[in-house]
Amino acid sequence: MAAATLPLGPRARAATRATSEPPLVKALLTVLALAFLGLFLVVPLVAVFAQALEKGWAAYAAALAEPMALSALRLTLLTALVAVPLNLVFGVAAAWAIAKFEFPGKNVLVTLIDLPFAVSPVISGMVFILLFGRQGLLGPWAEAHGWKLVFSVPGLVLATLFVTFPFVARELIPLMQAEGSDEEEAARVLGASGLQIFRRVTLPNVKWGLLYGVILCNARAMGEFGAVSVVSGHIRGRTNTLPLHVEILYNEYNFQAAFAVASLLTFLAFVTLAAKTLVEKKSHVD
Repeated sequence: MAAATLPLGPRARAATRATSEPPLVKALLTVLALAFLGLFLVVPLVAVFAQALEKGWAAYAAALAEPMALSALRLTLLTALVAVPLNLVFGVAAAWAIAKFEFPGKNVLVTLIDLPFAVSPVISGMVFILLFGRQGLLGPWAEAHGWKLVFSVPGLVLATLFVTFPFVARELIPLMQAEGSDEEEAARVLGASGLQIFRRVTLPNVKWGLLYGVILCNARAMGEFGAVSVVSGHIRGRTNTLPLHVEILYNEYNFQAAFAVASLLTFLAFVTLAAKTLVEKKSHVD
């Protein structure tokens, strides 16, 4: 026999009314949300692919197979391939230190991690020019030792490292703080080494947050424009990443090729979004 349903009290009825909206309001909010999504997301995406395919599939494939476009793609992937693992190591180390230990300068470290969020990427690129340019503070010393950092691939990697290093750390710090250190301390009491504690206790607890941070870091690394634009010198075939190559093609009024290369970046964004969604589902299941 099913249990009888008790009537709601005055407070419960008031709470229900407070959290429920009239159908007209719900419909209006839904329409507004869909309108904004359509205007600022769907329409630009449709415009990119429409312009990219304006002259047909043959012209689209030719724009992507063009040597300068392939060189920009290789450089974009290379920059991300170097910057993301380095940021992974830094993010894990910084998050572990901040979440698990107390030490002088901890607040300063947290502030420095957030610095790229507060500084314009263009300004960060200018800082690297002032530091490592030919007339910069460290430029003559670097040139005397045979190191060319500005207007070269190392400069692109440095600029990308700066603008992307908060992502992994910022995903892990609150997660590790919420986990606490009880499990690590118990493992230490049982005789586990620091590496064993990290591999068998800390890492399994934060694996999905770590992967999520890596995905965000990789997305920013591949799509970065401002900082790399300043330090690259726009040398075609040598220091142009995909976003810079799109800008050059557009400025040359080669709109179809510009949108074709932009569609490649859009595809990479879709892959990143799919990976992000998958990680979120996996983390919720676990």
